[in-house]
Formats: sequence, structure tokens, C-alpha cells
Amino acid sequence: MVLRRGISLWPWFSLTQEFLAPRTDYAWPPFQPDRPVPNADDLRRLAEAGFDFVRLPIDPGPFAALAGAQRERLFGILSEAVDLILASRLSLVLNVQANAATHHYTPDRFYGSATAPLFSAYRDVVVELARRFGARAPGRIALEPVNEPPQACGAVAWNRVQKALLGAARKAAPSLTLVATGACGGMGAGLTALDPAAFTALDPVLFTFHFYEPYLFSHQGAPWMKDEPIYRALNDVPWPARAGKLEETLAAVRARMRADAQTSETDKAAAYAVTEAKLKEYFAADPDRGYLDRNLVDIRTWADLYGIPPGRILMGEFGALKSDARYVASRAPDRARYIRDVREAAEAAGFAWAFWNLFDGLGLMDDAHRIDPAIIAALGLAMPGTPRR
Repeated sequence: MVLRRGISLWPWFSLTQEFLAPRTDYAWPPFQPDRPVPNADDLRRLAEAGFDFVRLPIDPGPFAALAGAQRERLFGILSEAVDLILASRLSLVLNVQANAATHHYTPDRFYGSATAPLFSAYRDVVVELARRFGARAPGRIALEPVNEPPQACGAVAWNRVQKALLGAARKAAPSLTLVATGACGGMGAGLTALDPAAFTALDPVLFTFHFYEPYLFSHQGAPWMKDEPIYRALNDVPWPARAGKLEETLAAVRARMRADAQTSETDKAAAYAVTEAKLKEYFAADPDRGYLDRNLVDIRTWADLYGIPPGRILMGEFGALKSDARYVASRAPDRARYIRDVREAAEAAGFAWAFWNLFDGLGLMDDAHRIDPAIIAALGLAMPGTPRR
């Protein structure tokens, strides 16, 4: 299976409606009705722009929780979505993506180890996906059983879990392309700590990693980074660093903190001290396109060491939070430059890539399904309807 240019379609089969504890079941239908979902025209425009595949994150919780006719109907809804994608001339990576925000069907309970309480249920979902889609559209569907595994880089526990999942999927679908990843959140350091021998034996296999370096740029303004409070107030961090000035960014951070009425002044002062130190490091390091290339060297070296062609390496996620009605984050020109540079660095290394995301704060489209032309250009694609040269 050959992949080149892709995009993720979260939250089509995510953002679920699970009941509160102590219940462990879901409403029907299990997905929030107001979540953004691509339609047939959206998919057609993605293909016309030059994307050749999509990555479809799937929350396994409802598939594991439901039984009987409801479970069969749920797989039927997924099958209809797969048919819609394939009819749009797009290939597909099915990505099983457990939800850490839920109270029961969490990544740790699903695949924290091979003895995790819900591991067998998770494996059953992976096997069922492989069985149902393994023979459909040969060469156009791949299965990625886990998203951003939480184990430490090189953890034996992760190797056991992944080997069990990929092995079970291979038995269910002898020719389906499978996608392996490293631990520590699926970042590059996790992939380069992985011995691929056990997985190349299951060919066809692709290898994937996620790339958001430097986080100080890509995740500025991210409210979900709760354990690292500096990100919430970060904004106007430039890309490359020399496109802005330290004092201008610090002034923007102070203004953002003044507008925060929910955080105490003591906590703000502590967060600002860390933020100032980190931003001084950022501007002193002067990250640019060369910084990105250097970050990808280890992955290319790893691939060469094990004889893995670079075309079998997928940068499965990259992107940066944008400033809009919901978030105060990067400036639009900086975001576009960053996305262009990451995409070009991946291509220079010979890797396929999948942009995160179609919707949300890192999205290509807004809530009205309008495509951002600056991001299309940064991705090296063409706006739908534009004649190709």
C-alpha cells in the first residue's frame, strides 16, 4: 500500500455519549450528534485538492461496549463511511483511538499492558475491524490498531501488546496492510526505540510516528495541556523564531494572562516565570526548517538501519493550533509557514504524511466546511476547482 498525502477525519467516529460512572455503557447512537462530520462533497474536494488518503480515528469504546443488533448496526455505520471514502478515490487508514477522557474505556484499561482489564475486548475490536475490512478494496485500506500508546519508549510491555494486536489482526486478514508504532505517545523517539523485526515478519506493515516539535509553537494556546500550564496563555510564538521577537511574544502572553479571570495571581506568576524561561530558550535556539530536518534524521537513520524503505514510514499526525473564535494561539502566517516546513521536511526524508486535522482547532476546514487556502498551499496542494499545472 502506497501512501503519500493524507488528513485525519476526527471526530467522525469519536466524541462519544458515554453515561457517567458507575455506568459503563453508551447512549444510542453513541456519537455526539453535533460533532463535525465530513460529507460526500467534502471528501470529493479533499481528493480533488490532491490528498490520496484519509486517516479515520475510531473510538473503540462503543464497539467494545455494545452487543447484538446495536453492535452490528454500529459496524454497519462504519462500513457506510468506508464506502463513502473509497468512492471518493481516497485510500484509508483505520486508526483505533481510545479516549483518555472517558472514565472506563481508557487507553490504560484497554492496552496499558497485555493483562489490562479490557485488553481482550480491545483485541476483539481490532480483529473484527481486520476481518470486516481486510479483503475490501485490496491495497487501499490499512489498519492502525493503537494511537499514541502511553508506555515509555522501548517498553517491553508495549512490544508485547503491539505484537499481540498485530498478530491477531494478521490472522484475521492475511493481506491487510497493518500499521505499527513506537511507545511514548507515538512520537519519533518511540519509533526509533522499536525493534521492528517482529513486525516486518507480518508484512505488509507500515510504521508511523507523530510530529509536533517544537511543542512551544504547535501547542501554544492549547487549553487541554492541563499538566503544563504555560501552554494556555502562550500565543504569538513565531515560526521560524526569527520571524518575531521575544519581548513581543512575552507581551502577548502577559495580555492573555491578564484576561484570564479563572486563574489566581499566584498561579499566573508561577506560570509566567516558566513561560518566560521557556520562551528565552526557544528564541535562543532559533528553530527553523533546519531544526525540523534534524529532528527527522534519527527516524530516517532508524529506517535505513533496519532496511525499511522511507516510503513505508508515515508521519501520522502533524499540525498546529490556530487562532479563531475558540482559541488564541499562533498567527495565521506563522502557522502556515510551520505546516509547510514540516510537510517539506517529511517529504525530503521520503516519508508519507497525514495532517491533523480536517476540523477542530487544528483543522483545514472551519465549521461551515470552508477550506483554508493558506493551509492547502502550505500542504503543497491545490484548492478544489483550481486547474492543475
